[in-house]
Amino acid sequence: MSQEQVEVEQPSPVGSPVGGPVGGPVISRVGAEAAAAVLGVVRAAFEARAPMDPPADALAETEESIAAKLAAGGGLLATLDGVPVGTLLFDRVGATVYLRRFGVLPGHQGHGLAGALVDAAVAAVLEAEDGAEDLTVVAREELPRTIRFWERQGFREIARRTPLVEMRRPLRTAVVAAPTAESMREIGRSLAGQLTRGDLVVLTGDLGAGKTTFTQGLGAGLGVRGGVTSPTFVIARVHPSEVGGPALVHVDAYRLGGFAELDDLDLDASLDDAVTVVEWGEGLAEGLADSRLEVRIVREADTPDDAEVDPRRVEITPVGPRWHALDFRALG
Repeated sequence: MSQEQVEVEQPSPVGSPVGGPVGGPVISRVGAEAAAAVLGVVRAAFEARAPMDPPADALAETEESIAAKLAAGGGLLATLDGVPVGTLLFDRVGATVYLRRFGVLPGHQGHGLAGALVDAAVAAVLEAEDGAEDLTVVAREELPRTIRFWERQGFREIARRTPLVEMRRPLRTAVVAAPTAESMREIGRSLAGQLTRGDLVVLTGDLGAGKTTFTQGLGAGLGVRGGVTSPTFVIARVHPSEVGGPALVHVDAYRLGGFAELDDLDLDASLDDAVTVVEWGEGLAEGLADSRLEVRIVREADTPDDAEVDPRRVEITPVGPRWHALDFRALG
């Protein structure tokens, strides 16, 4: 690919090099002409890791091999004050795009640059409009912090061949941080502004993850009547609109044994006129509509038990043609 700057919002400053504070990183699409700079970042990033058996393939890269990979699929290079500090390579395989040789210089890790590279990769692949459906990475079992990083970016394990863990993220998944209960409600409230009659939201998360809190925000944004609480014992609860909009149908599928029991609730009568939210709906509610929003709420695995905050992340994946115009930037 020819070099083209990708604009990326940087949520937190990247560590400044010696010599004083500077601006945020510039992330650019690059081709074979950037092979030397990309190789320098790859070597420094992978050599800083603890020795592994077998060694990472990245350590065997040369300028020629990197140039060939860049010529085939292109990549991204992050620079800070003109100095290369982060990189990745694109490798299209079927309907997925693998992110290869993902690396950030040790002195610049922990400041949001890795997340910014992922955001830029999503933007670049979407802009290509060549039919790619998702992004895939391959991580090492020996690096649990790296695996947690990819999980925080919305990637899920799809295969494991020791010592490699393959992880995939649907291309249009949005990952929104929810550090507090109020921020969780605000994500739901913001999403409500883009919902309309007939929309289906399939809501997944562990016990206590914040599913009902999220739905409270949805209800507030839709302007429905009544306090939104977990409908566990009544299975389904209808909240009529007080502003002339769609009602909210709130379903808890936790105690249901399968789609047949969900179908017995006769939700078809309200699906076309309401916004329907099905908690614990993964694997059950997909048959209710061709288009849906899959919302997964995940608690941060490495949060100490005595922490004052209990942060979550909300992963939102649109499925079906209804959501082509969904604006993730308006969330949160």
